Amino acid sequence: MTDSHSRESVQVTRRILVFFALLALLTACCALTWHIAWQRGIDELRRNAAARVDRTTSTLKSTLDRYEYLPYLLSRHPFVQDVLAAPDARNVDRANRYLEDLNRRSHATATYLIRADGFCVAASNWRGPDSFVGVEYHFRPYFVDAMKGGVGRFFGLGTISLEPGYYISQPVYREGSHDLIGVAVVKLNLEWLQGADASEPLLVTDDHGVIFLSSVPSWKYHTVRPLPQSVEASVYSTRQYAQQPITPLPMSVVETLEGGAQIVRVGGGLNAPSFLATRRSIGEPDWQLITMAPLDPIESAAQTAVVVTALVFLSLCLLAFYWRMRRARVREMIRSREMLQTAYAELNQRVAERTADLSQANAQLTKEVNERTRAEQDLRAAHDELIQASKLAALGQMAAGITHELNQPLAALRSFSDNTRVLIDRGDQAAARENLEAIASLTERMGKITNQLKLFVAKARPKNARTDVARALRNVFAMLGPRLKNVTLDVAPELEGDGAAIHVRCEDLRLEQVLINLIGNALDAVASCDAPRIVIELDARPDAVEIIVRDNGPGIPADALPHLFEPFFTTKETGHGLGLGLAISSAIARDYGGTLVARNVVAPIVADGPEGGTQADADRSHGAEFVLTLRRA
Repeated sequence: MTDSHSRESVQVTRRILVFFALLALLTACCALTWHIAWQRGIDELRRNAAARVDRTTSTLKSTLDRYEYLPYLLSRHPFVQDVLAAPDARNVDRANRYLEDLNRRSHATATYLIRADGFCVAASNWRGPDSFVGVEYHFRPYFVDAMKGGVGRFFGLGTISLEPGYYISQPVYREGSHDLIGVAVVKLNLEWLQGADASEPLLVTDDHGVIFLSSVPSWKYHTVRPLPQSVEASVYSTRQYAQQPITPLPMSVVETLEGGAQIVRVGGGLNAPSFLATRRSIGEPDWQLITMAPLDPIESAAQTAVVVTALVFLSLCLLAFYWRMRRARVREMIRSREMLQTAYAELNQRVAERTADLSQANAQLTKEVNERTRAEQDLRAAHDELIQASKLAALGQMAAGITHELNQPLAALRSFSDNTRVLIDRGDQAAARENLEAIASLTERMGKITNQLKLFVAKARPKNARTDVARALRNVFAMLGPRLKNVTLDVAPELEGDGAAIHVRCEDLRLEQVLINLIGNALDAVASCDAPRIVIELDARPDAVEIIVRDNGPGIPADALPHLFEPFFTTKETGHGLGLGLAISSAIARDYGGTLVARNVVAPIVADGPEGGTQADADRSHGAEFVLTLRRA
């Protein structure tokens, strides 16, 4: 016992050591895979980012260089020198039209001329409501630089249009002298640079580190480094960015890579996005173009590589475990085969004995199945006979009412016939024709009464038939018309109108047979009441329809409720029923996937008030309630 316990302890210790060794090996493999995948992804991303930033820098530089000499050429034109020297109406008009044509052909944003006192005298947009003509620009850096004799380069928001643009200015000297008479300015729109893919942000900063172009709009007018107060005051005084609040962009450097690229995180928190930032200097002007390549694809690729490595490692471990277990299973199978061969002979003998017993039991079971099949066939035949008997019983109940309905038309026919014969003998054709029309009307009425019997005894349609409940109720009311004359009948909802079309899965004649039984029983129950009343309610749900028949009779005895749907069970007096109506009605409901239940209720039977409301002093009456539930079609 002690040796067995020691061996189990050694095996458990060995398994724990193996588990931790495999776990450490898995961790090392995953860490190595992450490092390799990350380094490869960073190298590839760095190469692509360098190519992208070089390409974008070249495009931006070529755009700026293309317009670099336009202000100089503009300053040499005689129209420009004339309007700056003598800004009369004629010179201003010529200069405006010339600038307008030049601006359209060069595809610049705006071209305008500023006098030495800082006021604009001519502009390409002189026709528009946002014309620069008459605006003072002496505070703009590009004007100050040009008035000092140099080339002005400046990016900022327009003081009139508030649209960002790059301004290039050139001093204008009077031809043949060194008198500085004004400044020629060309404005370029660089917003096309912001149309880059927002998933890989692209931004341009000025010499102060302010972001003035960005494919991410929310990053504009932020700084990549804090601004000194003096610089911030200078930006504000020159209205470079139209008094936009200049705040630092929440960007932190995580790591600086070889070649100057940096891994940065924009925003706060651990979930802030990380980017590979690559910088290039534009040169002249002193701008920097920065591309931000997201690191999410690299992290996803590294995670995928780690997951694949872990899965491969686990697969190899499972394969080794399976190989070891298979070897143990093969050894166990060899031992089990030897034991099976020994027990095979005994099993054959037992199988032979059991086969003989099973053959005898199978023969007995086959006999019982045949007897049960015959019994089911007999039961089905008896069920059909019960249904036919119920029809005949209901037909007998209707015969008395229909006979009463036919007696009056027959007597009227006899009277009209005799009168017609007398009128014909007298030659009174008009009166005779009226009598014949009355005879035709009575004949049609008698036909409608007898048609109800024809419909009742007609052959049933398949079980998947669909029946309109309102139509079936109207047919039943027509059949039971004589018995319903002295009974208050309430039907909710109304059987007429668009909302009355409710169809169920049941053959129409069988549904009418069930309704005749239920309403007929209700009529028998209220026969002794002073104020007989029957309520019929329809509750239509998406999958089923409930037809509730409620009366204010004495109700069902408690001892009769459990046996109410048994064949030949009746609570009526002898000779007033066979006790088959409810049993057959319940069987019909089951055939079509429905149910029929009965219960006693104590509920108010409310009559209509004089103004269409409810009678406040309605009595609470006892009664019975039958609920027929069928599948909705």
